[in-house]
Amino acid sequence: MKIRPKPDAESCDFCKVVLPETHQHVINIATRTVECVCDPCAVLFPSERSAKYKRIPRIIRALPEFRMTDEQWERLVIPIGIVFLYHSSRQSRLVGLYPSPAGAVESELDLSVWDEIEKENPCLGSLETDVEGVLIDRTRNPHEYFRVPIDECFRLVGMVRIEWRGFTGGPGVRNQISQFVDSLKQRSR
Repeated sequence: MKIRPKPDAESCDFCKVVLPETHQHVINIATRTVECVCDPCAVLFPSERSAKYKRIPRIIRALPEFRMTDEQWERLVIPIGIVFLYHSSRQSRLVGLYPSPAGAVESELDLSVWDEIEKENPCLGSLETDVEGVLIDRTRNPHEYFRVPIDECFRLVGMVRIEWRGFTGGPGVRNQISQFVDSLKQRSR
């Protein structure tokens, strides 16, 4: 007897099995598309640099010792107070994305500034290319920094896109960002 999935239940994008609420993800490197996968399918996707898909890690780490000066932040020229940065194998460089009502917007980065920041923060040297990044939240004090799986970053982008109202986003989007960052803190190691 086949059990039909609930209409709102997610299924594995590869084998179509119904997924639990908490499940794994892989990313298509070429399109930056996050795919939902079951545990057996997730095992099939390596973290190799040449792979079309890479499995996204699940670990979130708060970075309370992270160091970045206001001057370094200004030199990165990111127009809003929250951004995620990751190393892209496809683009062979660091990519900075921030959420907007139109989706993820790429910011042109001054990589010399990032080199300074990496030297001051050795934890950044071991980020997994394409699947792990640094989320920087400077929307409130104290500023907060996290090492996060890339799917969490795209989840933030989706929330901002859905909640955005008017020219500045409105109180709903600020509340969503705050709740998202609080959730990262609660789930971090």
